[in-house]
Amino acid sequence: MSQARAGHAPETTTRPAVTLPARPEPLRLQPSETALIIVDMQNAYASGGGYLDLAGFDISGAAGAIAAIAKAAAVARAAGMPVFYFQNGWDAGYAEAGGPGSPNWHKSNALKTMRKRPELEGRFLAKGGWDYALVDALAPQPGDFVVPKTRYSGFFNTNMDSMLRARGIRNLVFTGIATNVCVESSLRDAFHLEYFPVMLEDATHHAGPDYIRKATVYNVETFFGWVSTVADFCGALGQQPSA
Repeated sequence: MSQARAGHAPETTTRPAVTLPARPEPLRLQPSETALIIVDMQNAYASGGGYLDLAGFDISGAAGAIAAIAKAAAVARAAGMPVFYFQNGWDAGYAEAGGPGSPNWHKSNALKTMRKRPELEGRFLAKGGWDYALVDALAPQPGDFVVPKTRYSGFFNTNMDSMLRARGIRNLVFTGIATNVCVESSLRDAFHLEYFPVMLEDATHHAGPDYIRKATVYNVETFFGWVSTVADFCGALGQQPSA
């Protein structure tokens, strides 16, 4: 068995760079230096009877996001692009949520809803529970990575940055829920950590009225990254998503 040599050198067998149609301008991507990020596609956010649904948010767009993400993930894997899942939640006793001394305790709608409705206590986003679980339709595949997180951003108090840098990843393609909360928060942090972030706008779903989605698209396109679509992503990698 050959032994890996120390040191870093670019792979000579990587696929050629591709041009991703995007706004405000096309983005040149090397697939081996790009990762697909799937944000919080959990029952809590995407399934009837989950936290967002019971808290009164409209989740009707979640099914479309699931289908779009599945297409993008299949094409990313075929291109040799790593796929990372963020999974949001806390321990069963909610110690990781922060308690009254944390702004998260006061602002998390999951925690506030459980306090208002005692019959839901312990139900939302507790690790090991149905609400916390990733949706069945987007189950991670061998070789994918799952990164647990306890706040909106997938870069806060996680090993995400080191995992990406160890693999030479510089470009991040974001999908998931919620467009205006965890997707945008993670994408902003990625930008500040010197990654090139792209959001596939039709592979996300927002929490709140549609103007919230439009505001995030504007923020990403204008200040924090690039905006593209699943069809353009798949096309750039040489594959068209199946119907």
